[in-house]
Amino acid sequence: MTTSLPSRAAQRGSERLLTMTEVCDHLGISRSTFYDWRQAHKAPPCVVLPNGQIRVREGELDAWVAAHLESS
Repeated sequence: MTTSLPSRAAQRGSERLLTMTEVCDHLGISRSTFYDWRQAHKAPPCVVLPNGQIRVREGELDAWVAAHLESS
């Protein structure tokens, strides 16, 4: 008997998608700053919904923040 692991897509499917308001509040930045970062390819990975709205997976934001923390 074998046990299969859930696919990466299935794992991501259950992850919460954060709104721009939630992301900007979490980072303490304005929407315009986030969009500037996104245009410069410095923002966390985004998901664009069919209606054009942008979301960020909660885990992707956490990983992005961890990668950008300054070591003291």
